[in-house]
Amino acid sequence: MRARVTAAFAVGAFALSAVLAGITYFTARQSFLNERQTAIQRQAFVNALLVRNSLQASGTQVNQLVDLIDTLPGSVVNWNGQWYATSISVGQSAIPAQEQALVLGGTPATQRFSLDGSVQVVVGVPLPAVHSAYFDVVSLQELAGTLRALAFALAAAALVTTVAGAAVGRWASGRALRPLAGITNAAVAIAGGQLDTRVEAGEDVDLQKLAAAFNRMAGNLQARIEREARFTSDVSHELRSPLTTLSASIGVLEGHRDELDPRAQRALSLLDGDLLRFKRMVDDLLEISRFDAGSAELSIDEVDPGELVRQAVMTTSPIGEDGNRIEPVFPVEVAPGVEGLRLRVDKRRFERVMANLVDNASSYAGGVSRVVVDREPPGTGSAARSIRVIVEDHGPGVQAADRAHLFERFYRGTRSGQRASGEGTGLGLSLVTEHVRLHGGTVRIEDAEGGGARFIVELPLAEPETDGPEVLL
Repeated sequence: MRARVTAAFAVGAFALSAVLAGITYFTARQSFLNERQTAIQRQAFVNALLVRNSLQASGTQVNQLVDLIDTLPGSVVNWNGQWYATSISVGQSAIPAQEQALVLGGTPATQRFSLDGSVQVVVGVPLPAVHSAYFDVVSLQELAGTLRALAFALAAAALVTTVAGAAVGRWASGRALRPLAGITNAAVAIAGGQLDTRVEAGEDVDLQKLAAAFNRMAGNLQARIEREARFTSDVSHELRSPLTTLSASIGVLEGHRDELDPRAQRALSLLDGDLLRFKRMVDDLLEISRFDAGSAELSIDEVDPGELVRQAVMTTSPIGEDGNRIEPVFPVEVAPGVEGLRLRVDKRRFERVMANLVDNASSYAGGVSRVVVDREPPGTGSAARSIRVIVEDHGPGVQAADRAHLFERFYRGTRSGQRASGEGTGLGLSLVTEHVRLHGGTVRIEDAEGGGARFIVELPLAEPETDGPEVLL
C-alpha cells in the first residue's frame, strides 16, 4: 500500500508538473515569437524606408544600392526586376515564392520558413513609388536556442517535482500507515500464537477506535482459545478415571473369555478395540492441551541418530508370544556420513513421532516400505546441518489438495468422517508436527520415487555440549 501511495503521488506530481511545464513552454514560445516577429517587422519597415529614400534620390547607381544593402544584413531588394542581396545564401532563391508573389503584387507580407534547417522570418515591403520591393530575412536560431534552454529547464523542474512528490508521498504514506503496520505486526504475532499481543493506539483519535476494536477482538479470541484448551484438558482428565475403570473391567472379562459364548466374545473384542482407540484419543488430547498451554517440556539426551531411529522403530512393533518385540518387516537404512553425528532430542517424544508415522502408514497406505536416516545436505562434501528421517509407505501418495491440511488436527483427508477398523482420530500427524517443532525441526511430505508418500522429519544437529543438565520448555 505504501508503494502504491508513493507511486500515486509521483504520478500526480509528474502529470501536474508536465501540464504546467507544457503550458509555460508554449505560452512563452508564442510570446517570444510574436515579440521577435514584431521587432523584425518594425526594423524591416525602417530599412525599407531607407532603401526607398535612397532610390528616390536622383542619380542613384547600382553600386550605391549595393553599398546600402551591405549595411543591412539579410536584406534583399528587387529593383526594376533585378535582385540584389546582402549575400549569396540569402537571395531570391531563399525567399518563398508565395511571399515574392504577394509583395511584388503590392501587398506587405510576413512568413516563417525553414532554410538549411534553421527557422527564418521574411518580411516583404512593396515600394511602388520606386518600382521596387524590399525583403528582410532574419534567422530565429538564437530564439530557438533560448526555447531549447527553457524546455530543458522546465523538464528538469518537472523531474525534480516528480521526485519531490514521490518523497512526500512516501513520507505521508509512512506516517499514515504506521499505525496499520503496528496492527499488522500484532496480527502476525497473534497468528503465531502470541495471544496476549495488543495494539497501542497512542494519541491518534481515529486509531484509538480501531485499536480498541482490535484489542477487544484479540482478547475475545484469546479467552475463547484458552477456554477451549481448558475444556479439552478438563474433559481429557475427567475421562481418564472412567477409562481406567473400563480397562480394568475389560481385563477381568478377558480373563474369563473362554466362559463366554462366541457372540459375547466378539462383542468383547469390539469393545476392547474401541476402548484402546478411545484411550489413545484421550492421551492425544491431553498432549495437545499441553502444547496449547505452553507447558510441554523436553527432556534432552544426546544420541546417535541411526541407533535412535532403530530403537524408535522397534518400539512400534508388536510383542510376540515369547514376550519380545517382532522385528519390523521394513528396513531401516542409515546413509553414509551419519555415523559420528549426534542429535539432542527427547527420546520419548521422538518415539511418539515414529509411532504416529508408522501407524499412519499402516492405516492409510498399506504400511511402511522403508525408513532412511540421512544427513542434510546429503553427501559428505560439506558439514551437515541437520538429520533427516525419511518414512516411505506403499500407498498411492498424498494428493496435493490434502498436503496443506494433512498436519491439521482431526484432518484425515478423503477418509475423514469414515469409520473403519484401525482408522485413527486425525490427531497423530498434528502431534508429529508439534513434537518436531518443539525440537526446532520441520516435517513435510513428498512423493516417493517408487510411488507412495515420503514423510521427511528434519531435526537440527546438536550444538556444542554445555555444562549441567538442560531442560527446554
